Amino acid sequence: MEWYEFYDLAERDMELINPSSPEKIIEAGKHLGLKKGSRIIDYGCGFAEPLVLWAKHFGISGIGIDFRPYAVERARQKVRDRGLADRIEIVEGKGAEYEVEKHSFDFAVCLGASFIWNGYRPTIQAMRETIKPGGRLLIGEPYLLTKDVPPEYTEAKGVHTETELMQISIEEGFDIGYMIRANDDDWARYEATNWEGLTAWLEENKNHPDRQAVIEWFRKTQDDYFRFGREYLGWAIYILRPV
Repeated sequence: MEWYEFYDLAERDMELINPSSPEKIIEAGKHLGLKKGSRIIDYGCGFAEPLVLWAKHFGISGIGIDFRPYAVERARQKVRDRGLADRIEIVEGKGAEYEVEKHSFDFAVCLGASFIWNGYRPTIQAMRETIKPGGRLLIGEPYLLTKDVPPEYTEAKGVHTETELMQISIEEGFDIGYMIRANDDDWARYEATNWEGLTAWLEENKNHPDRQAVIEWFRKTQDDYFRFGREYLGWAIYILRPV
């Protein structure tokens, strides 16, 4: 089983696959400056919930890109079901390899998927090339609550503090103009819904050849959250405005 297939199992009952909420996604759209006719490119769009919410509340159009076939299928079905197929296109592929005309979008989005470019700074650098002059970026990113993280917490590798995120943004030509943090309930709901999806799959697939691998992955992610994530990790949506 490939690593991303564990997420396919975990996210079966989720629409928004980040520690946030529909209300906060809509709030982000407001502060981003979305309006009717705005064009958005969303890298790592998942099930396209943000795009659908923004299309409904602000009248945007756009493209969502995801490399997981399962996510793409669900996103495309959702877009069709909501009557938005003429405004939202879902592309299957790797975001870093997707060719787009430079400076052709009003806004570029990457919620919880900066791994596409291996980090926060290269994410800004890549998405900067897609937006028009004066365009804005929206990035959902984890951050360290403290630098004093136990060395065994490998999930912390490559994660910055918010001070570091601010400095990187400035160095790349942007200010953090607004932020929306995940709270404890957002985190708990996100993690618990993942666990619920995995345990439901395990109950339904007692003889599956990958069952033990799923058990091990589930228990590791749960252990990471209880032992480290709750104490050392935060997550927020940052709106980056060009300097």
